[in-house]
Amino acid sequence: MGLFMRVVSANLDGIKAAAERGIFDWLAGQDVDVLCLQNVQAYEYELDGLEFKLAGYERYFFEAWEPGVGGVAIYTRHQPKAVIRGLGFESADQNGCYIQIDFDKVSVASLLVAGADGSADGQNIKYKFLSDYMAYLVKQNRKRREFIIGGGWQLAHNKLDVANWREALEQPGFSAPERAWLEEVLGSMGFVDAYREVDREGGRYTWWSNDHERSQELGYRVDYQLITQGLRHTVQSGGIYTNKEFSSHAPVIMDYDWELSI
Repeated sequence: MGLFMRVVSANLDGIKAAAERGIFDWLAGQDVDVLCLQNVQAYEYELDGLEFKLAGYERYFFEAWEPGVGGVAIYTRHQPKAVIRGLGFESADQNGCYIQIDFDKVSVASLLVAGADGSADGQNIKYKFLSDYMAYLVKQNRKRREFIIGGGWQLAHNKLDVANWREALEQPGFSAPERAWLEEVLGSMGFVDAYREVDREGGRYTWWSNDHERSQELGYRVDYQLITQGLRHTVQSGGIYTNKEFSSHAPVIMDYDWELSI
């Protein structure tokens, strides 16, 4: 393999529906090293069909306790030296929100932030998740290794990430506490929004609430690959794939100048 590592992350709204819409056919031609999937909404034993597999890839799942919700997965064509499932707190683990694979000096994770249905109860779950995950990130940040966290973060960072940002203020996904949380992660904690390293302009989004808003480009950018500071200089290129619709979210594609090894 070459020096470049391609990581694709995608929130599927259900792996079965995304497969029917052709996401695995598309992925087969993308030269992906690590694929981070969120909102799988299925158990691994249900996905034995060839339509859910990629030739040459190993796959790892962490499912929600209840069927039809949450769940994350990673497909990798490089054998990891370790696989870590879960974050150790209830809202994350009962919803199947986190899986991580470790290589020699870098870990790649797939994350789904819980509680994004827009209800008051859902928002409270989300705030609790973010609080607990912040504590986890503080501990993780002390480790002497690099991280790529491909996530369905379910929140937008600033006005560049929302088409109608004035109307969205204080709405779920763009509320002041959510924006402040991500600002801390990208500020004092030192994480980097990989896509923003290659595109400093607004107008590119990863989620739309309905087909009309998608057709009018009235979206939110709520899907990110956040990376540790040591990987910042390795970001080579990135994109958001919108040519074909696989779910209400668009895949994020990032290339890093990094060679995986175990």
